[in-house]
Amino acid sequence: MGHKFAEKISTFLFEYDTPRMVLVHNKKVGLTFRLIQLVVLAYIIGWVFLYEKGYQSKDGIINSVSVKLKGIALTNVSEMGPYIWDVADYVFPPQGDSSFVVMTNFIITRGQKQETCPGHPETGKCNEDTKCTKGEFLRRGQGIMTGNCVNFSHTQKTCEIFGWCPVEIDDNIPNPPLLLEAEKFTLYIKNSITFPKFGVSRRNLVERVNEHYLKNCIYHKDTDPLCPVFKLGYIVEESGQNFSQLAFKGGIVGITINWDCDLDWSVKYCVPVYKFHRLYNEDNNISPGYNFRYARYYRENGRDLRILYKVFGIRFDILVNGKAGKFDIIPTMTTIGSGIGIFGVASVLCDLLLLNFLSNRDYYKQKKFKYVERNSTKSEKEDIVMSNLQGKEKSSQ
Repeated sequence: MGHKFAEKISTFLFEYDTPRMVLVHNKKVGLTFRLIQLVVLAYIIGWVFLYEKGYQSKDGIINSVSVKLKGIALTNVSEMGPYIWDVADYVFPPQGDSSFVVMTNFIITRGQKQETCPGHPETGKCNEDTKCTKGEFLRRGQGIMTGNCVNFSHTQKTCEIFGWCPVEIDDNIPNPPLLLEAEKFTLYIKNSITFPKFGVSRRNLVERVNEHYLKNCIYHKDTDPLCPVFKLGYIVEESGQNFSQLAFKGGIVGITINWDCDLDWSVKYCVPVYKFHRLYNEDNNISPGYNFRYARYYRENGRDLRILYKVFGIRFDILVNGKAGKFDIIPTMTTIGSGIGIFGVASVLCDLLLLNFLSNRDYYKQKKFKYVERNSTKSEKEDIVMSNLQGKEKSSQ
């Protein structure tokens, strides 16, 4: 018993099994095999290695964005007279975030103070006090109802409210937009990024952007693609929109900064690419444009008053995307191993063709597989194989 066990151990340790290889001379199968291998090789080299850079380790981006706007506009409307607008007046919020609004049009309601007055007819009309529940407010209302139904005009009655009065009535949007000069305003974007895995930090003020260049340049996708100073009109135009139409009721524009860096090369080639996108659909008639309300407060005769602005503007959203790659032996070996595995597809497909679809498939099966019957002796097995081969040779003649 011990001798047999030792013999099995010796056989296991000192013997090597290898698959049986069959060389098939068939033009169709051979050509198919080489074509599949060629396609797989092109995929691995062209797509995986060259395009996707499968030999690199990847890292995502961490970023920070701040903006500054410059520009002055003059308006002359009856409610205000001549008025100069600068950055502190037309940018919301003023902190320079990556998402901000530039005012391009507005409607003014002056001299509002907290008192009772008739509500706006759009919020709902009434014909008796019972329709106005005291202490409640309507979803589109502008104050708390007092419980009284009062005259808004000679022909309309509305619920009396306690709120900022007089209520906002004017819905006529100025056309052309009051701050159409915003088309010439400039936007300066400062963007800092880092790839923490590789310890690489960059700014959009790259090596080619020096102080003198920065003072004089304006971004253009062909002539000045690295300048971080942009005209608002050019941004809107590149997003596929008309500035005057967008400024009328407002809209949204996306600015993307893409950092796709190959760190196998010098870091100076890691530069930003700016793109501009339309995020507003003019064809949508439901809640068109972009607007919000903003108030300026003051005191007069001991009372708090305010000027209410219904602001129409263009909202700019700055989005930063990017990835970096650098040679790493681990993803390289993983990609090579995956490619070698994919090469096996050629053998599987050719075996499928060879053993199932060709006219001589039975003959190829006999050559590829060795059939063994459980109760047959060695000589009987050899006789079966030889007789099968002879039968095939005669049939082929």
